[in-house]
Amino acid sequence: MSIERILVIGAGTMGRQIAMAAALAGYETTLNDIAENALDAARTELEGWLASRVTKGKLSADEAKAAIRRLVTSADLSTSATTADLVIEAAVEKLEIKQQIFKQLGQLTPPHAILTTNSSTLASSHVAQASGRPAQVCNMHFFNPALVMKCVEVVRNQHTSDHTVEKVMEVVRRLGKEPVLVHKEIPGFVANRIMGAMQREALDLAAAGVASIPDIDTTARTALGHPMGPFELMDLVGLDVIDFIAQATYAETGDEADKPHELIKLKVSDGHLGRKTGSGFYDY
Repeated sequence: MSIERILVIGAGTMGRQIAMAAALAGYETTLNDIAENALDAARTELEGWLASRVTKGKLSADEAKAAIRRLVTSADLSTSATTADLVIEAAVEKLEIKQQIFKQLGQLTPPHAILTTNSSTLASSHVAQASGRPAQVCNMHFFNPALVMKCVEVVRNQHTSDHTVEKVMEVVRRLGKEPVLVHKEIPGFVANRIMGAMQREALDLAAAGVASIPDIDTTARTALGHPMGPFELMDLVGLDVIDFIAQATYAETGDEADKPHELIKLKVSDGHLGRKTGSGFYDY
């Protein structure tokens, strides 16, 4: 089976960037969303991004035009799913919605189609049975911004076939990214578990008054070689997102250590979510 047509579901920040990455890699790509205005906004943003890449000399005008030609948008899932070889679901992080989407995909897509979810918190086993083809389902977790970040976590569930894994890894490499194969489902997968552990320790150090937030960030940058300190990174990601990931992880594990940290909860309750609101652990 050759994967030539990719369907991305969800035209939010992640979905639109994943779709553009696929189009740039030469795949015939459809970006689907139930909201026409979201699709219009996505196309406007992506065309602007391509134009800026051309202006900077990082992409030729012909390459940009070819990518735009390969990327179509659609609000009609029943039509766009019928020719997909690979689906990447990047819809809202709500299990009931994802299960409904995968049930539809199992009915609408060709029998050979591989179905993946970009979820960073919900393992594919939660939606695999709804699809009716669990062997062809896995996580395909991109990182934000998807057009820049190289890592993609490919997470198999207990039913995922070797063939599915091989094909998804092949697509990731064609996208110019580096796949990381996660053999067992675990809340947070690999990257978020490592990042979460560091963030919890940084939050505990700050809460105990061991060092100031700026000094903890400085230590991470100058001693550990991190491009950003943990508090700078949390502000960039969004403290509401950090809180959501912790809630989802705790719901899966029941481990008290995975509960949202009090410092995060306080910031979220006050509406200080990081860069997007102008303040978080820092003011912007």
